[in-house]
Amino acid sequence: MSQASLDDDELFGEAASEMRADVEDSLERAWEALPAADDVWETDADNVLGTLNGLKSALDAGDAEAHLRDAKKWFTMGERAGAFEDAEDLEAEIADVEDAIADVATAGEQVSDLTATIPGLRNTLESAGPDEDASEDDADE
Repeated sequence: MSQASLDDDELFGEAASEMRADVEDSLERAWEALPAADDVWETDADNVLGTLNGLKSALDAGDAEAHLRDAKKWFTMGERAGAFEDAEDLEAEIADVEDAIADVATAGEQVSDLTATIPGLRNTLESAGPDEDASEDDADE
């Protein structure tokens, strides 16, 4: 093997290692950008609407999607170049991050729907039933 071939192989190996590190780094950043479990579980709110508004704010994936996109971009490049000897772990983690982001987005949509519905439901329930003034008048008679 010529010196040029050896150098090319070494450079390719280095590039493959760096590419894998870039994918791993982007995946780590994506995980970090997702909300913490305690942020979507604990609340300091005094009522349901406050709880829902806090949860809605907590259910923000932040930059997770951008980091996932970077990971997928470098992963795709590495796969097509044949740079990864064993990429199943990266592929599985990419799928896990995608699932987590989708779950956060779905939960956020559901909370948004509830946040919009609860005030109207409260008003409906407050105005439902017999009129309190009429009931007091009937009791007086």
